[in-house]
Amino acid sequence: MKRFYWLLPISVGLLATPVAAQTTAPNQPPAGSLTAAAPAGPFTLQRAIDYALQNNLTVRQQQLTSELQNATLRQSRAALLPSANLSGTQAWNYGTSLDPLTNDFVSQTIRSNNFSANSQVTLFSGFQLRNTVKRNALDSEASNLDIEKSRNDLALNVASAFLQLVLAEELVRTNEVRVNSTVQQVERTQKLLRAGSIPESNLLDIQAQQASDEVNLISAQNQRDLARLTLTQLLNLPSPAGFQIEVPVLADPDDQPLLAADPDGTYQTAQGLLPEIKAADLRVRSAQRSLDIARGGYYPRLAFGAGIFTGFSSSRLARVFNGDSTSAVQVPVFQSGLSGQPIPSQYFLLQPKQAIPELLPSRFSQQLKDNLGKSLQFSLQIPILNGLQTRTSVQRAQINIQQQELRAAQTRLTLQQNIQQAYADAIAAQRRYLSSRRQTEALTAAYRNAEIRFNNGLLNGTEFNIAKNNLTAAESTMIQAKYEFIFRRKVLDFYQGRPIAL
Repeated sequence: MKRFYWLLPISVGLLATPVAAQTTAPNQPPAGSLTAAAPAGPFTLQRAIDYALQNNLTVRQQQLTSELQNATLRQSRAALLPSANLSGTQAWNYGTSLDPLTNDFVSQTIRSNNFSANSQVTLFSGFQLRNTVKRNALDSEASNLDIEKSRNDLALNVASAFLQLVLAEELVRTNEVRVNSTVQQVERTQKLLRAGSIPESNLLDIQAQQASDEVNLISAQNQRDLARLTLTQLLNLPSPAGFQIEVPVLADPDDQPLLAADPDGTYQTAQGLLPEIKAADLRVRSAQRSLDIARGGYYPRLAFGAGIFTGFSSSRLARVFNGDSTSAVQVPVFQSGLSGQPIPSQYFLLQPKQAIPELLPSRFSQQLKDNLGKSLQFSLQIPILNGLQTRTSVQRAQINIQQQELRAAQTRLTLQQNIQQAYADAIAAQRRYLSSRRQTEALTAAYRNAEIRFNNGLLNGTEFNIAKNNLTAAESTMIQAKYEFIFRRKVLDFYQGRPIAL
């Protein structure tokens, strides 16, 4: 969570030095990606978070990344199915060429067609296909958790920017009260000066204080505008003009008991809830599946294929009987004599007319039927030596497992340290608020006493301004500690699985 802490400490510098300008600019979305207009009505924290989740570009990009990973998963599952393909060609050969079907050399223009259908299925590949599906399923689940993490990060950033704007609004109101008080003090001082009760130096000092208070007011207004700009940019709004928030009623830290530090218990709860921890564990399991895939390269591969083929050639001729002979043929009849020798008789047989054979181009449909061929095949590949590619892939997969395990350990360590830091910051902010409140109460009494003495001419303007500035600094410190405690407490609530709400 250290990446969220940059938002609230900005206000710390503003409170300690009211005239300092904010120099940290928030990230801006790309041009042309802004929404058309800001929604009407003041934003509550929940509404701001919901709106940011719907329109923030970072969350959208993470969703698209998850969709790509899901598509990869679907493709790896489809790889388990047999492949099937149809193909067809038509070609013209000119001059002397080889007939693609008869393998005869002919000197004519040949039009040929080839049609085939093939299918193949992998029977065994070292379980690489199934392990690929399992690995991609883990990657897809981790990618979906990345979306949830991105949404959590955005929600915390919006909550921090929202509280910063609430703080800036309160600082503006506080400075307006101070300016009004100083203006009234100037008017009273002018009256006392005209009455001769105080020297002119007192009026000059209080007028200088009025100028300082007005500068601080303008600075506070500028910081409020910058805080509003930061929040509207997180919401991906086109402009901060017209953007307003609904200021919540927040309890003072002294109304709550002192926090009991239990970082270990919160850590145990958080690591079972936060998506980045689950995603890191899933990527370790994914790396282990990648190792199984790499080891599958040591195993033989067995595949089965089937195909069917046919074709047509315009040069192929067929023997066709077409037409009759011009006349009948008389065939003599012989009889057997006494000695067994054939003796011509007076009878004749009349042979009917015979069809004349011709060579004509074979028909397209007949050729497709005559040229039909089928095939079945098994293919076996046994890896023997492939340049140590499989061995290198296995070593890389083993190193990747170690890297993912270290990333998971680092994620847990960062979470534990962030929780410890959040507890320490929250307790420190609560204690600082309690001490600042007591200091403010004491300085308020001192300021009132100084004001009475100043109005009676018993205190010069410089000492009076010192008393007032001391009170202003104490009030600023108290306000800063209040909102810092609120934010740190919300971070701890988030780690404990509670929704972010004010």
